[in-house]
Amino acid sequence: MQPGPEESEISTLLDRYLIGLDDDELDDAWARGLFTKDALVEFPMSRHEGLEGLAGYHRDALTAFAATQHLGSPADVALDGDGERATLRANLVSTHVHHPGAADEPLFQVGTLATGEARRAAEGWRLSSLTFRVLWSRGTPPRSQEPR
Repeated sequence: MQPGPEESEISTLLDRYLIGLDDDELDDAWARGLFTKDALVEFPMSRHEGLEGLAGYHRDALTAFAATQHLGSPADVALDGDGERATLRANLVSTHVHHPGAADEPLFQVGTLATGEARRAAEGWRLSSLTFRVLWSRGTPPRSQEPR
């Protein structure tokens, strides 16, 4: 069964988020186009609540690496009964390229289960939460204060 237009719009939010991490200028417009004002983004090592500062939170995290590539599966989206909220789940493989000389191995890779919620807003659907649970990893994670 093909997803409906709302499910596709919600799934596309996750796609845009992942592509944005690798290729976009992460600014307030990027965050507003994806998230609600009270959004929560939660990784195993840190979390951020609220739209304010969300783009900077992501920019700061990505400076640990010379480059990244985030590949996501199609999201499984389920609308709630009133059609104003939805949940989503997807698999994600992230490859992080260390800065030269920062680690013994040039790559740090992570397999993750991404779960989230979305809400209908005046501007369209927006993510209200994203949580990432690491299922496996390979390579050396960044050390704090790695040279850049």
